[in-house]
Amino acid sequence: MRYRILGVTQASDEQGAPIPVGGPRLRALLTVLALHPARTLTPGTLIEEIWATDDDPPHDAPAALQALVGRLRRALGRDSVTSTPGGYRLEAAEDDIDLHVFERRVRAGIQALTTGDPAAAHRLLTDALALWMIDTTR
Repeated sequence: MRYRILGVTQASDEQGAPIPVGGPRLRALLTVLALHPARTLTPGTLIEEIWATDDDPPHDAPAALQALVGRLRRALGRDSVTSTPGGYRLEAAEDDIDLHVFERRVRAGIQALTTGDPAAAHRLLTDALALWMIDTTR
C-alpha cells in the first residue's frame, strides 16, 4: 500500500491502482496517521487533529473517531489500521508515504551539495520535487 499526503491525500495498492478514500475527515485521519507511520496515536491526538479546523470537535468525538477508523479500514483493508491499547496506528513504513520519501531525498540532496556533488544533488532534488507532481486526478 502507498500513501500520498503531499497535496490531496490518496492511497493506492501495490500495483498503483487508486483506492478511494472519500470525505475530508477520512482523508484527515489518514493524513494524521501517515505523518506518524507505525506509531500509535491516542484518540485525543487524532480527535484534536481531525477536527483542528472546527471550533470544537463533536460531542461524540470518540464515537465519531471509531466510525472513521472503521470506514478507513473498509477502504484500505482491515489490517491497515491497527487498534492498540493506547490508540490507533497505520501499519506502514516511511517508504510507503510520499512525505517521508520526499524529506529523505531532500536531506540527501542537501548533503550531496554540501559534499560537492551537484549532479547527485540535482537528481535527488528533482526526484523529490517529482513527488509533488504526481497526477492527482486519477
